[in-house]
Amino acid sequence: MPMPLIDRIALTQFAKQILTRAGMEADKAETTAAVLVEGDMIGHETHGVSLLNWYVEALEDGSLAKSGSYEVVNDRGAAFVWDGKSLPGAWLLTKAIEQACERVGDHGVVTAAIRNCHHTCALSAFMRQVTERGLIVQLSVSHPAASRVAPYGGTKPLLTPNPMAAGFPTSADPILIDVSASITTTTMTQNLAKAGKKFPEAWAFTAAGEPTDDPRAVTERGGTMMPLGGQLKGHKGFGLGLIVELLGQGLSGKGRANAPSGIFSQSAFLQIIDPAFFAGLDAFTTQSDFLASACRSNPPAPWNNGPVRMPGDSAARRRRSALEEGVPVGDVAWAKLCKHAEIAGLPVPDVAA
Repeated sequence: MPMPLIDRIALTQFAKQILTRAGMEADKAETTAAVLVEGDMIGHETHGVSLLNWYVEALEDGSLAKSGSYEVVNDRGAAFVWDGKSLPGAWLLTKAIEQACERVGDHGVVTAAIRNCHHTCALSAFMRQVTERGLIVQLSVSHPAASRVAPYGGTKPLLTPNPMAAGFPTSADPILIDVSASITTTTMTQNLAKAGKKFPEAWAFTAAGEPTDDPRAVTERGGTMMPLGGQLKGHKGFGLGLIVELLGQGLSGKGRANAPSGIFSQSAFLQIIDPAFFAGLDAFTTQSDFLASACRSNPPAPWNNGPVRMPGDSAARRRRSALEEGVPVGDVAWAKLCKHAEIAGLPVPDVAA
């Protein structure tokens, strides 16, 4: 059965109403709802409106701040540091991106670090707002109070999956890269474990350091998620994970050395680059267009059931479809949202399919 399809504007307003009824300030609810819906539109359903149930619970228990603003820790124009005060990560990153984009015309490169963010949603959901301005964006996030991934060669969880994303403008769809330093994600691991399913391959280690395809080895028995590269080449994912941790935690001043345990608090690193300060935007898109075309026209391998795709191609296709036909929302997530609406006395948007 196809997933329910909901008009983007109606779904965004619905998500905003759920958050505001739970106590979130209107501007923060509006931004958070827009980022969550964008996540669903580009195919990141685990980081879309399905997160609203958790966000409402976090608002109720106080782990997600309902109102207020960030604290400016340092600001030198071309670089700034904020303390997010446990405010919504979607709002904090959006505000930081807006400020960096406003300043990048004066500096060429603007860099920011934010500590004490609540959940930051799908990183690729923030990319298009930057690339459409002809700018380059880099964004990465870690969670210093959590441990999911052991350092390569070790057995004790220490790092988190540490997603990193980058967006590059072209004359058409942007190149959007969104990957983690681990083979799989925490959400996928938890979802598979709850469903009693296995990983497609051995994507985890047992507590003794043996490869396994059982996600419950991680969620219930002290195992770890494999770094990108797996058992043989995991030093590469380990290295990428360290980069993310040190940029976000080290530059923001909040990391594993001083993060309280048991509190959801992410550290983020953000950089905006203006090609106009280098060889120029036209020169950049000449290269990005050529590279994208050369990759897509590369002869496909026998195991590839179609042409080579650039990172971001699938997101762009899904986004166009969502704008035309409606945003797909999973049945379980939709049922939970409808339950929230019933409790809060909110009207439920029409389902297109």
